[in-house]
Amino acid sequence: MTSLIDVIFLLLLFFMLSSTFARQGELPLDLAMGGAATPPDTPPAFIQLRQDGLRLDATETTPEALRSELQARGEGVLLLTLGEGVGAQGFAEILHLLQGLSGWRLAVLGAAP
Repeated sequence: MTSLIDVIFLLLLFFMLSSTFARQGELPLDLAMGGAATPPDTPPAFIQLRQDGLRLDATETTPEALRSELQARGEGVLLLTLGEGVGAQGFAEILHLLQGLSGWRLAVLGAAP
C-alpha cells in the first residue's frame, strides 16, 4: 500500500504543474457584443492580412508604415480580415503590432475571399 504522504505529494505535484501562475505574452482582444452603438465619426480602417503581405484600405503597406499611418489618423475602428492560409503566428504578430495604439477599437472579421 502507498502511504498517505506519497498520495498527497503526487496531488501537490499534479496541481503545481497543471496550473499557471502568470500570464506572459497575453494579447487582449475585446469581443464585439450585441446592442446599440453610436456610429463612429470617421470611416473604419480595413486591414487585410494575407500570406503575401499586408494591406491598409486596399493599399499594400509594411507593418511599420501601417502603425505610423494609424497613429497619424488618431482614432477609429479597425476591421481586420485574415486571408486564406494566414496562421496563428501572423495573427498574433498583427495583434502585437496594433496593441499599443490608443483610441483604436479592433474588430476581427471572417476570412477574406
